Amino acid sequence: MAINKAMRTALKAIAYLNVDIKKSYKVERQVENLSARLLGKPADSGDYTIWDHKVNAGSHEVPVRVFLPKKEPSRRLLLFFHGGGWVLGSIDSYTKMCARLASAVSAVVVSVDYRLAPEYRFPAAPEDCYAAARELFLGKDLLNADPLKVDNDDITIIGDSAGGNLAAAVSLMARDRGEFMPRRQILLYPATASDHSENSPFPSIRTNGTDYLLTSKRVEDMTGLYKSSQDDVRNPYFAPLEAADLRGQPKTMIITAEYCPLRDEGEFYGKRLEEAGNQVRVERMKDAFHAYMMLPPRFVHVQKTYRLINSFLDE
Repeated sequence: MAINKAMRTALKAIAYLNVDIKKSYKVERQVENLSARLLGKPADSGDYTIWDHKVNAGSHEVPVRVFLPKKEPSRRLLLFFHGGGWVLGSIDSYTKMCARLASAVSAVVVSVDYRLAPEYRFPAAPEDCYAAARELFLGKDLLNADPLKVDNDDITIIGDSAGGNLAAAVSLMARDRGEFMPRRQILLYPATASDHSENSPFPSIRTNGTDYLLTSKRVEDMTGLYKSSQDDVRNPYFAPLEAADLRGQPKTMIITAEYCPLRDEGEFYGKRLEEAGNQVRVERMKDAFHAYMMLPPRFVHVQKTYRLINSFLDE
């Protein structure tokens, strides 16, 4: 699916609306939730079974949704953190994408419904994601279920956009806290920097920041809703590129989109990881725009991403 003239015009028109997320996030959530309800949670199909679980995170519980392939016991599991700028998104709005992912890569997918900003600002989201990862890696309640007998080496953390940011943050938190360590991480068009203004050192913030669905202003506004204080912008769990030391990170695949404002910071994070001695694979999806994985599987970029993920997991 190349971005032809008609597609470019449509994307530019959407971006031109420039909806103020600081004022509209509640309405946008309502629209997301309504759309998810209208679509309904997919019934168990011939490909997978769906069930819900709650992770104990001390003062609260974190809902997760499990997508379990039926064909044969899966030997690999993807712990998935959804996108939405830390403000939008849910396991309901991502159910279709996660179900397709489970089928396409023959893996158990565990999708995490972390708390959203601005009601719950940083570090609520990464702490919820860490709690879910901790339960999986330390063999607590969730993995005691017979269908999920997966070795820790076969658990990969994955996220798109803000979820890619959270996946990178969880890997850093895991290294620093020493309780467990993911062997692999997959970051799909991730946010890794703290500055998405005109002062950003990354050219894609300017070249792709106005005309391709996701605008740099929207990213900056969402970041503003997410942070608790100005000090957060220097915290590597908030912006992984702020980490002074990136040694000891999982084997990583980063997939960026050509027309995404986050493209350059995602690719630079890959370069930083590699310079720190980690195994890294960076792929740029030509002619793609941000959040393309929400499209149906018939689109060429989605199919190619499934192939890349399968190849990475098989290595």
